[in-house]
Amino acid sequence: MAAQKSNHIDYIFLISVLSLLAVGLLILSSISSVISQKEFGNSTHYLFRQIIRGIIPGLALGILAFKLNLSAIKRWSLLFVILGLVMMFLVLVPGLGIKAGGASRWLNIGFSSLQPSEFLKIFFFIYISAWLAKNTEPESSKKRPNWRKIFLPFIIIVGIIGLLLIIQSDLSTLIVILATAGIIYFCAQTPLWHSLLMLFFGVAGACCLIRYVPYRYNRVLVLLDPLRDPMGLGYQIRQVLIAVGSGGIWGLGIAKSQQKFGFVPQPMGDSVFAIFAEETGFVGAVILVSLFVFVLWRGLRIAKKSQDRFSRLFATGFVSWICLQAFVAIGAMIGLIPLTGIPLPFISQGGTHIVAELIGVGILLNISKHSQK
Repeated sequence: MAAQKSNHIDYIFLISVLSLLAVGLLILSSISSVISQKEFGNSTHYLFRQIIRGIIPGLALGILAFKLNLSAIKRWSLLFVILGLVMMFLVLVPGLGIKAGGASRWLNIGFSSLQPSEFLKIFFFIYISAWLAKNTEPESSKKRPNWRKIFLPFIIIVGIIGLLLIIQSDLSTLIVILATAGIIYFCAQTPLWHSLLMLFFGVAGACCLIRYVPYRYNRVLVLLDPLRDPMGLGYQIRQVLIAVGSGGIWGLGIAKSQQKFGFVPQPMGDSVFAIFAEETGFVGAVILVSLFVFVLWRGLRIAKKSQDRFSRLFATGFVSWICLQAFVAIGAMIGLIPLTGIPLPFISQGGTHIVAELIGVGILLNISKHSQK
């Protein structure tokens, strides 16, 4: 008997994502109120900016992605990735690109700014899932595709993206994109030696980019010795570890963080988990990590029940991206990996990453709607 379509979305996945968004708004409200009052005379400025520039457009585009036919998304995948690459090139154009913190990663769109690399993630994962689904379909050929048909084109497009991100000094985003793309490639049932070769050269390349760029290498040295130059190179990791440790088991309480008052750099962005752990403690941190685990579990369940290769590959890739990025963002705050400039999905301040992530959520819910019972 043929498997029936469920015609129902995965509500557990949806609730997990909405819970993460709610946690993000709660902690942003706590962290930003004093800063907003001081800078704008309004304690809710950053909170409402997150809602207006991130969550509302993200939900609108996520609903659109949910309503679109999946075959149309596959057909337009090449246009999506071209759009993402064009925006990445525009960042390098004087007057359009915005440079901050020594990196050119933002695009000036007049009334606001956006970070093209966040859109490139979702667009690239859509494209590579569609492309691999088409070119590795077992029924399409009696022979497995050779390396010229699959491996070489994959390396070329990944190389182009990698070069653009290296120019923008965005190694953390590059690592997340390469790792996620590698997972999608492996799950497409490509030859194992392809994945092992990519893993070897990927690790070797990352080591070179860290070793021969002083500020990245210094972050590794500080990771190995947090007391190294505590008022200079080691200042941020020292302060975030103080914040995390101060939370204890139950936390200091919402809005009672002390480290957010000028001690922890980027408390609404890269360091948001440290402030969250300070205010909610070990219990809150475990709940937050559990929500990401739920997203991973339900996403992989959606992938398993999907009825076509594109859906399986994209669902696997999307939840891998979200959870890999969460691991990187959280790991940097508890001293597991060097500090990075990457947002915590659905939580950190920033409209662009929220919009891109909610587009992916819409596609995943669309897939779950057409999955098997």
